[in-house]
Amino acid sequence: MGTFRPVIHVSRIRKSYGATVAVSEVSFDVGEGEVFGLIGPNGAGKTTTMECVEGVRRPDAGRISILGLDPFRDVVQVQNRIGVQLQQAQLQKRIKVWEAVDLWASLYPKPLDGNRLLEQLGLADKRNAWFMTLSGGQKQRLFIALALINDPEVVFLDELTTGLDPQSRRAIWDLVRGIRDRGKTVFLTTHLMEEAERLCDRVAIIEHGEIVDIGSPEELVRRHCPTRTVILATENALAEERLGAIPRVENVIRQGSQFTIQGRGEDFVTEVIQCLSENRIRVADFRTVLPNLEDVFLKLTGHSIRD
Repeated sequence: MGTFRPVIHVSRIRKSYGATVAVSEVSFDVGEGEVFGLIGPNGAGKTTTMECVEGVRRPDAGRISILGLDPFRDVVQVQNRIGVQLQQAQLQKRIKVWEAVDLWASLYPKPLDGNRLLEQLGLADKRNAWFMTLSGGQKQRLFIALALINDPEVVFLDELTTGLDPQSRRAIWDLVRGIRDRGKTVFLTTHLMEEAERLCDRVAIIEHGEIVDIGSPEELVRRHCPTRTVILATENALAEERLGAIPRVENVIRQGSQFTIQGRGEDFVTEVIQCLSENRIRVADFRTVLPNLEDVFLKLTGHSIRD
């Protein structure tokens, strides 16, 4: 990465709606060229935070700078250098795909070639289609095209694949990686942990308007979920005792011939394998269960992200 150059700097922002505190004391930096994800359940404050950074909503307190500019004072400069993904409601049903692209291009001083963009996003054959006839995945691609039309340095994507089928979702993930590969910074929100794990260089977990922790997905897993689990099946009578004697084993659960072994440390899985080979324990099934962001979220907040 070289030196960390923050493209977005957010310091202690607050935003309330009447008595409801949507965002409270939120701070984070987004580095140049990274995909940064704000992750958390619906209603945690993700969209409000993003709208404050984009300059759509003014926070009650705190400081935000984007590309060294103030999103409220330097509004025109900021808008020309960022790309924002629209929400469904912001396009008329009876606009054609090419018309939407032309309209958006006309708002900026140096737009990209709209036709090439549609080609890159797999929408070339939909140029003349009405917006309302597009599938969910095609609409999302069009929104991404509109977010990229001004060749922005920072791209904002809010809940980008919600409601899409797995195939469209993967296609959109590839598009996001492509945006980053072109040297742009991507700031996204999602409540899909797999999306965050696949796409983000770093994530900030937000819950009830506060940031609980920030780091790369691997870092957060190491920090909060050091336990490793091995599940194996064996008929060997000595297995339970021998597996229980492995250093750093925390727990051996037996159900018939199936054993679930939990322990800590980078070498834990290796130690289980060594134990099996030293004691010549034959196994019919062997698999490891590695913790992921979903587990981190559960550990940090006490509930699943889907609840």
